[in-house]
Amino acid sequence: MTLLEIKEALLAECHEKVSGRYQKIKQTIVDLNEALEEVSNSGGDDGFDNSRSMIQIDIENATKQLGEVNILKDVLQKIDIKSITQYARLGSLVKTSNATYFLSLSIGTVSINNENYLCVALHSPIGDMLLGKQTGDKFVFNQVEQEILEIK
Repeated sequence: MTLLEIKEALLAECHEKVSGRYQKIKQTIVDLNEALEEVSNSGGDDGFDNSRSMIQIDIENATKQLGEVNILKDVLQKIDIKSITQYARLGSLVKTSNATYFLSLSIGTVSINNENYLCVALHSPIGDMLLGKQTGDKFVFNQVEQEILEIK
């Protein structure tokens, strides 16, 4: 695979994770709204009022999570996988003496062609360490020194 194909596959994996989370939250909101409607149609004693309140809180929490997922979607739209720079930035593949990182979203390890890539967010602890670094730079993460071997 070419470098661009690897980056495309990593970005597609990020999109898939975010899309899956988005769909799951949307379905949760639909289910909660149905439950709220059922409780509302069931009667009006204090037990039902408490149930309605709890469901409403769950809907608010799910809506907040949906907003967070929309922020992740915005981050994905900003990832430029075609540009290659001398420094680590959003969309960079950073090969260190320890691992290869894709600066994107924190979705964990993705395996492509039997090679593991760690997808990390810019504002994660390791993302903060990598951001702006150049080939040859060294840093210590979790008490392990790493050297940046290549930035693509």
